[in-house]
Amino acid sequence: MTTPDHASEVARGERFEFGENWKRFLSVLNDDRIAQAQAGLARMLGRTDLTGLRFVDVGSGSGLSSLVARRMGATVHSFDYDPSSVACTAELRRRYFPDDPSWTVERGSALDPAYLAQLGTFDIVYSWGVLHHTGEMWKALDLVASMVKPGGTLFVAIYNDQGTWSGRWQKIKRLYCSGPAGKALVSGVAIPYWVLRGLAADLVWMRNPMNRYREYGKERGMSMTHDWHDWLGGYPFEYARPEAILDFYRERGFTLERMTTAGGSVGCNEFVFRRGHDSPGVSSAPASS
Repeated sequence: MTTPDHASEVARGERFEFGENWKRFLSVLNDDRIAQAQAGLARMLGRTDLTGLRFVDVGSGSGLSSLVARRMGATVHSFDYDPSSVACTAELRRRYFPDDPSWTVERGSALDPAYLAQLGTFDIVYSWGVLHHTGEMWKALDLVASMVKPGGTLFVAIYNDQGTWSGRWQKIKRLYCSGPAGKALVSGVAIPYWVLRGLAADLVWMRNPMNRYREYGKERGMSMTHDWHDWLGGYPFEYARPEAILDFYRERGFTLERMTTAGGSVGCNEFVFRRGHDSPGVSSAPASS
């Protein structure tokens, strides 16, 4: 997978430049956000110490999750298809763990079986909100299963299937990525609507409107404004009902350990699975759904 492949997909309106959004996010990243992200990862994994474990961040984006995994003691391998996302992750490594041999950052694709195979297996395979943006979500979900060592952990987050609404969002995201005019139109309608809707709800319930912005990110240390653009532009865009993900990994010998749903919204459902010691981990023919 070469850099021009990604650039040409962006130029054709087939892919959102996540890395450009992550570059802006790094300007607001601080110790509080890092601590929030670390607490969120520890909560979902059920442990605060990853010393001695191999952790792979599939689609590392800003690099924040890779950073907190390394802070928790893991040996980390980060990769992303978007060259700018790779640069963001490398920048966090430079800031916090310069020249660290226990944190590798490189470019790679979750859809490249040969690349994934040469990485070997990991104690923790992590991919938050990534595989539904590959354009071949079910193939990607299948391939990452093979990266989990027997007895290891798989942590994925996938957009919730909301039927007609999900289909509408797919069209909106494609429009956002179609060019400057599409981006301006979608942003100009959606973002003011979200702000006004939130303000109206706060006034009805007599809440401080600023708390919504102050408290945002406590789970993963993220930024609301950057997440707005990440959501609007997140294309390709696929989604699945929780039971579809559960059945998919159950067939591959994985057991659910923890799940957090999107609460009926089009947000991400989070799943933490444990791979059985006798599990094949990956099917010979990736399923479709």
